[in-house]
Amino acid sequence: MLAVLPVAPAVAQGADAAPYGEPSTRCAVTDPRLPELSGLASAGDSMLAMNDGGDRAEVFVLDGGCAIGEVRSADVDPYDPEDLALAGDGTIWLADTGDNNQTRETVALIGLRPDGSSTLTRLTYPDGPHDAEALLLAPDGTPYVVTKEVLGASAVYRPDGPLADDATVPMSQVLRLGFTLTGTPGGPVGRAGQLLVTGGSVSPDGQRIALRTYTDAYVWPLVGSDVVGALGGSPVRVPLPDSPQGEAITFAANSRDLLVSGEGLPATVTLVPASGALEPAAATGPAEDASADGGLARSVSPLTAGLIAALVATTLVWLVGRFRRRQQG
Repeated sequence: MLAVLPVAPAVAQGADAAPYGEPSTRCAVTDPRLPELSGLASAGDSMLAMNDGGDRAEVFVLDGGCAIGEVRSADVDPYDPEDLALAGDGTIWLADTGDNNQTRETVALIGLRPDGSSTLTRLTYPDGPHDAEALLLAPDGTPYVVTKEVLGASAVYRPDGPLADDATVPMSQVLRLGFTLTGTPGGPVGRAGQLLVTGGSVSPDGQRIALRTYTDAYVWPLVGSDVVGALGGSPVRVPLPDSPQGEAITFAANSRDLLVSGEGLPATVTLVPASGALEPAAATGPAEDASADGGLARSVSPLTAGLIAALVATTLVWLVGRFRRRQQG
């Protein structure tokens, strides 16, 4: 039985209680080659960045001032890449998981190896298409895909077997997370942006997980490679600066600070410093049935449900419009 876990912790105040401090600007991306920054990953003193969508698997290496240096790419025409992660062996994994209209029979993970070669593994959901913009790569190399849901009930999927080039691997749903309204401003769709998961990251030292919406970041402590167990605990919520379309998140090289950014030029990369300890936390409550109706009904409050209903139409119009613009481009 899967768990439906509400993600709505209180935001602690004070240096001793709040693990994150005031954000500051680290640098700004102004290069026209990165107009839709959707994914970030730390790589020592550098950052790896990618565009949302595009007709080529491409990763840009940014220096400390957000200037583009090396560009790593593969002769792969992706459908809609949304996030990336750096593996311990140096492989950069691109999550080609975007599906605004939810029509794809498969999604894909594209690996860019340090030697210049590439690999592509197609993945299938057990319950039909989903739009997903967040990739979590566990320290043991296991990938987890987190969906972007209008109602905030994001699902977490894991491949049933190892990734293999030119193979199709089924996935299983291992968890559902119930994101709720937070009141933090930002994003292109009003309050609905507080519910939509747009990016994810695992810290370089493997001790923390982060997911973000358009408005907030959520951080969990991670033990080993137990991503499901970690997400079953209560996260720290970090309100993020107002951003037109914030989609990227990663941990800095120290594995504690957060770096966030989003689409549009200039794209500000914001540093959110760690200011306290992030201790392992117990799950928010007993596991609940993850059936579509009962689970979602229990993961949101009546007030949240009413506000969500009023925002769904606006969000859908925005998603359809964005899809049409991409098709025309």
